[in-house]
Amino acid sequence: MTDLRLRLPDVTLLEDEPMAKYTAARLGGTADTVYIARQADDELFRVLLTAWKANIPVTILGGGANVLVSDKGIRGLTIINKLNDIRIDHDEVRVLSGVSLSVLAHKLQRSGLTGFEWAVGVPGTVGGAVVNNAGAHGRDAAANVTRVALFGHENALYSIPDDDLRFDYRTSILKQRRDRRFFIVDAVMRFEYDDPAAIQARMDENTAYRKRTQPPGASLGSIFKNPPGDYAGRLIESCGLKGFAIGGAQVSPVHANFFINTDIRQATATDYDALVRHVQTIVAEKTGVVLQPEIEWVGDW
Repeated sequence: MTDLRLRLPDVTLLEDEPMAKYTAARLGGTADTVYIARQADDELFRVLLTAWKANIPVTILGGGANVLVSDKGIRGLTIINKLNDIRIDHDEVRVLSGVSLSVLAHKLQRSGLTGFEWAVGVPGTVGGAVVNNAGAHGRDAAANVTRVALFGHENALYSIPDDDLRFDYRTSILKQRRDRRFFIVDAVMRFEYDDPAAIQARMDENTAYRKRTQPPGASLGSIFKNPPGDYAGRLIESCGLKGFAIGGAQVSPVHANFFINTDIRQATATDYDALVRHVQTIVAEKTGVVLQPEIEWVGDW
């Protein structure tokens, strides 16, 4: 029995839980202890505070996109964020952090609110999108977020306005913080009105584009950030790396900035890690550009 089970005997905790079932690439070893967060309530906050006060590492995962979980697993506590509620008040939307980006995009479309069409089909959740300033098709989360509510290790709920989030390309002040003892509870977002049919048409166009240009199946999403004035996929392809594989991980023949899990039963996180570093090295040697990863390494590496 883990230390957390002793400290929280009335809370449902999973032990030695396989992380492959919670990640988009279907990879990763076992987590010591997992808590499934379904409500932003006293139990969730008590679990967080108990771990933080005991100096137990806490890892928070949403949809499991853009994360590479180690084959050795995750030590400490892993929280799977399933908080799921969307409340619309005219042009203002309060959305809990575990809501799927695609689900939110469809909900906004039905309400005649535009500005989130880019997110349809994008894996991940609102919490991860805020931390990483996720985006596609020339738009990103920063365009609509006005406030974020967090629960911190000081046992308090507090808000951060958009100006203080310091959004930039695929980053925010939350991603840059060394002290990660916080949990994003919700985000308040603002949108404009438009004809639901016109919104749906743009979503359909984005979906068709994704199907034409991105590989299906298990992947981590975009591996590298696009360097200024260029595209990571173009640079990788220019180095002849499309289709290159290490173990069960392969540079997609469809889009070179996507690395696919060619065999869910055999591909490992170690394969992915080796492939990412190999591609980074080759591109740097041949083009002089050092690609910066968009993904995050999680767990006991």
